[in-house]
Amino acid sequence: MQLTNIGVIKELFERHGFSFTKSLGQNFLINPTVCPKIAEMGGCESGVCALEIGTGVGVLTQELARRCDKVVAVEIDTGLKPILEETLAEFDNVEVVFADVMETDLKSLIAEKFGDSEVVVCANLPYYITSPVIMRVLEEKLPVKAMTVMVQKEAADRICAAPGTRDCGALSCGVSYYSEPKMLFKVNRGSFMPAPNVDSAVIRLDIKSDNGLNVTDEKLFFRIIRSAFSQRRKQIINPLSGELGIAKPELAGLFADSGIKQTARAEELTLKDYAALCASISNRNK
Repeated sequence: MQLTNIGVIKELFERHGFSFTKSLGQNFLINPTVCPKIAEMGGCESGVCALEIGTGVGVLTQELARRCDKVVAVEIDTGLKPILEETLAEFDNVEVVFADVMETDLKSLIAEKFGDSEVVVCANLPYYITSPVIMRVLEEKLPVKAMTVMVQKEAADRICAAPGTRDCGALSCGVSYYSEPKMLFKVNRGSFMPAPNVDSAVIRLDIKSDNGLNVTDEKLFFRIIRSAFSQRRKQIINPLSGELGIAKPELAGLFADSGIKQTARAEELTLKDYAALCASISNRNK
């Protein structure tokens, strides 16, 4: 069954009475070259297990199953169950868990299904849930080696932007704190049915075992970053003063202690700068 063939997909949907759910951002891949590349470049191979987020009709799931020892896919749309039972019937190393990934205990799921095996995460993420899913996987410090995902091209650019550059944002900083992001390849909008209004891209996030920043208060660290980027055109001393309740003259002194100029804007600071500022502010509170 060629799951990237429009005719096959339409016949499959009609036979099972399936219809697209716009609220779930469903766009199904019809480009046969994309999923094999995601699986291969995502580190799927013998000895590795894969956690997939969102299955669609199973086109990526099949490619993961052909390469990995075991695949567990979390899919929110129960309407896809009879379709997946058919499209994944030949694979005995695949299990589909019908649940909302944002409400699933992923750490327990990985431990239960994969044990001590090396794990990678792969996904074709709907645009509306890109940031929450990525940051959940990273923030929960799941025992995974890498996360390879297809997202909107503009989101991919933001995610992979290095802290301290013009294109970076709070999401870029969060991703770079936990991982090494890399742009893999672009996927044009004609690769999907129905075709979205934007192009996509596949990125890989290699999880860091140690980022070398020695941040002792991650909650404060990310609070500073989010506040700084909340008014990115302004000098960060302004939003930080209000957010942290620290008078500007005192905050200016903490900037100086951290080696940061008082006129700095959010995109000018590296993660090391934010870590230094976090340490200065944290020490002030002791």
